[in-house]
Amino acid sequence: MTPRRALTLLTLAAGTWIVLVGVRASLKVSHGLRAEYFETATPGLSPAVAVIDDEVSLAQLTRRWDGDFPDVFRARWFGYLTVRDRMSCSFALTSDDGSTMTLDGQLLIDNSGRHGPVTRAATVDLAAAAHPVLIEYEQLGGGLELAWTWACDGEKPALVPARVLTPDRPAAWKLTAAYMIDIASTVLFSGLVVFGTFAALTLGAQPAWQWARARPAVLALSAFIVLTLLETWPLVTDVAHLSRTDNADAVLLDWVLAWVAHQAPRAPLHLFDANAFYPHRNTLAFSEAMIVQSAMAAPIIWAGGSPVFAFNLVTLAGFVLSGWAMYLVVARWTGSQFAGLTAGIIYAFNAHSFTRLPHLQAQHTEFLPLAVYALDRLLQQPVVKNAMKLALWFSLDALTSIYLLVLTAVALTVAFLARPDSWLSPRVRRVVQMVTLAAIVSAVVLAPYIAPYWQLYHEEGLQRSLDEALMFSAVWRDYVSTPARYHYRWWSYQWFSGSAFFPGVLGLALAGVALARGIAFTDRRARMCLAAGAVGIVLSFGPKVPGYSTLYALVPLLHSVRVVSRFGFLAIFAVAVLAGFGAAELRRRVSERTWRVLGPAMAIVAALELYPGPLELTRFEGIPRIYASIRDLKGVRAVEMPFYGGIASFRQANYMLNSTRHWQPILNGYSGVHTLPYQQFLVERLADFPSPLSMATLRGLGVTHVFVHADEVGPQTVASLENAAGLELVARQRDIMLFRVSLRDR
Repeated sequence: MTPRRALTLLTLAAGTWIVLVGVRASLKVSHGLRAEYFETATPGLSPAVAVIDDEVSLAQLTRRWDGDFPDVFRARWFGYLTVRDRMSCSFALTSDDGSTMTLDGQLLIDNSGRHGPVTRAATVDLAAAAHPVLIEYEQLGGGLELAWTWACDGEKPALVPARVLTPDRPAAWKLTAAYMIDIASTVLFSGLVVFGTFAALTLGAQPAWQWARARPAVLALSAFIVLTLLETWPLVTDVAHLSRTDNADAVLLDWVLAWVAHQAPRAPLHLFDANAFYPHRNTLAFSEAMIVQSAMAAPIIWAGGSPVFAFNLVTLAGFVLSGWAMYLVVARWTGSQFAGLTAGIIYAFNAHSFTRLPHLQAQHTEFLPLAVYALDRLLQQPVVKNAMKLALWFSLDALTSIYLLVLTAVALTVAFLARPDSWLSPRVRRVVQMVTLAAIVSAVVLAPYIAPYWQLYHEEGLQRSLDEALMFSAVWRDYVSTPARYHYRWWSYQWFSGSAFFPGVLGLALAGVALARGIAFTDRRARMCLAAGAVGIVLSFGPKVPGYSTLYALVPLLHSVRVVSRFGFLAIFAVAVLAGFGAAELRRRVSERTWRVLGPAMAIVAALELYPGPLELTRFEGIPRIYASIRDLKGVRAVEMPFYGGIASFRQANYMLNSTRHWQPILNGYSGVHTLPYQQFLVERLADFPSPLSMATLRGLGVTHVFVHADEVGPQTVASLENAAGLELVARQRDIMLFRVSLRDR
């Protein structure tokens, strides 16, 4: 087969696949059940989490609570179970404590009450139709267990699969079409991968492959784009709407991207004076400003894209750029393209980044390998050019995340100390001068970025204590935890506790080759990364490690780190680099023919082993239009009710996202760091809104408009609003009511 014919077939197949994906998205048929998780056993309260789940099981509960279960909680799943043929099915519920199953409005299984693991089952004849189904579960303390299974027409019992579950009643033809398209697109995509790999291997001497081999960096970038779309599936099927908006941190970061894009071209000197947490100043510093990610998102938002759309695209870019950066560094260090590709895959699609998918900082780690590479170049050639490159990559890394600023500073310091042959030499003065120059330039560049955080640190006392560091330090289970689909289902779920740093079997095996062959110690660059990874593991255990408290007292940067377990990411970085060196060592020991198969195989295995999907995403339907009604008004100060505090304060993140339609100052705010007096004052004063005390508080703060969520405040409060003094209803959209606040009671 000629390269031209192969390319034509690949193009036609890829085009067909894209059409199928588009048609599938247009059907708007999603699988799974609507799920609501409540942090109490008391009925009637709003859910803490509302998502779509593809199964009802203990593993699903573990994922939703991140392994940190409340002592008492409830959960329920509801939607439709659709079968295409009449069949007899036996359903079973295993739970500790109580659970029930309601089908077609009738209680089918009653396994309620406080008890240990108990299984109850019932058999029912199902007609070919969509059957309303409701599963309810309550945990009343003690052990946990949950599994909803079925066995139809004599088959073995299994978890009820997502393919027969839908959150909404589907049209029969749409469900059938979606099912057939899913099969066709899966087969077609698998064929694309197999045929593409075959063509690449068999047409190696042809012009098309020669062109690609002459541009390996471009080819690798293309590979990381494709791999990112696959590893984050099904995000690419609806980038504008699917997201992790079920997580308050992700919603907060949506707001951050939108705020920076809004404020930077208008008042860059007041970038940190964000519209949330009114009347406080420098409130953007309550969160990560993410200057680099915001710069990437700005053109999307300026063009009219939603903050969620921008967040998704920047997330995808993070995976691509992180993998590509590691590829460039390792390929340059080892001289092997496939070694670099394998290292890049291990580094980009790692357990830590996928566990922290709502945290946009965790996906943008592209500057860490580039900074270490620049340090290596500087130690070899201590000239101004290399010092400037080190300052550039470190500064960009710091501008993505305060955490990465600290992690990269630690990695560079340790890497420098691991190279005594470079600084204990006649060139030591020159090396020190250039390293100092890089540090000074970085400090000057980062000063405007660090200043608001430093101001809060001194004026507000906002710092992370040793007690917090101890609470969020690593445990040994973190290093054997991963959300990778195969590992998680087989064994990782039993260790998962919220953090995950398992780099994969292939990564460990290849890193083991580098260690066993001594390359990790004799190669100066590999030794730098090994030392950084080892120190990262030690620091991840925080105050549990002797001497950490002393280090905490001596190094102010550590005061900004609450989740010290994240130092464990340096271990993933080290394993990825060492895996590249291990792969290069294998390359030197096998024949050219063997390597043509082994090299691509390692990259493919790495991608398959680390695959976490399909990702569990929720649908973002946009911000209600009612918020735009105050956009062009002057002197507006707004608040949304109910004003949550304590454990429910994460709901305020949604209010912050709502404010992106008007950008008026709002009292509401959500962050990992917020002033306690602010929260206490407002939550206490506004708890019984619209009482005279709450109204006086709002007037005292200059509030002019109040958004009220009728479905959350309850019917009694809604009724009281009709006759509340000082409030005038000016707009309503479904359950959202907008009131104007008068200067005084009438």
